[in-house]
Amino acid sequence: MAAFSHSNEQSGGDGREDDDELQALVRGATSAGPLTKSEEETLLMRAALGDRSSQDRLVAASLDLVIRLAAARKDQGLSQADLVQEGSIGLLEAVRTFADSGETDFARFAEARVSAQMDGALAAEAAAVREGELLVAAATDYERAQLVMKEILHRDPSAAELAEKLEWTVERTLFVAQVVADARLRYDEEMLAFIDPEAIVLEDDDERSELDC
Repeated sequence: MAAFSHSNEQSGGDGREDDDELQALVRGATSAGPLTKSEEETLLMRAALGDRSSQDRLVAASLDLVIRLAAARKDQGLSQADLVQEGSIGLLEAVRTFADSGETDFARFAEARVSAQMDGALAAEAAAVREGELLVAAATDYERAQLVMKEILHRDPSAAELAEKLEWTVERTLFVAQVVADARLRYDEEMLAFIDPEAIVLEDDDERSELDC
């Protein structure tokens, strides 16, 4: 199970690493070979009791199923490598629970679990993208309202005043304000990272002394 020992958070490598990992899985699936019905039944019973080697063998024998299902979904929001990793989670769950499921067809049971895991991951990714888009739109509205009200009031508007202007709750206004502040801070830090203090040439000694103060 070494191929699946890392979590999703650790799979954020570049595309080449994903491709290399996917090709390794394909080779592993090819080399594992199919199981006879009798072998599959024996391994499933052992896997249900927690036998790790039986679980590994069943997963290896069914990786082609995971890869096929991932390929069918690769243009829906996640890379094929990410989908294979998600599918492997569903496959391992199928291996561990099949004996107590009351089902008789492991291939069908595994396909349903793998598909559900992948579809759940795709749905979560889509929701995260939508949430990000909505947050960007809210931050844009907040900044516009802040500029307009500051010009009208000749001071920074309060959260309550902005909330009334935007027709938001104060809680939402404060949340978006924090998002905007964090984004500005990250932008400033990124800009500073490009500035080389040694490359700054001061115009005269007076300017240098002012900065030293």
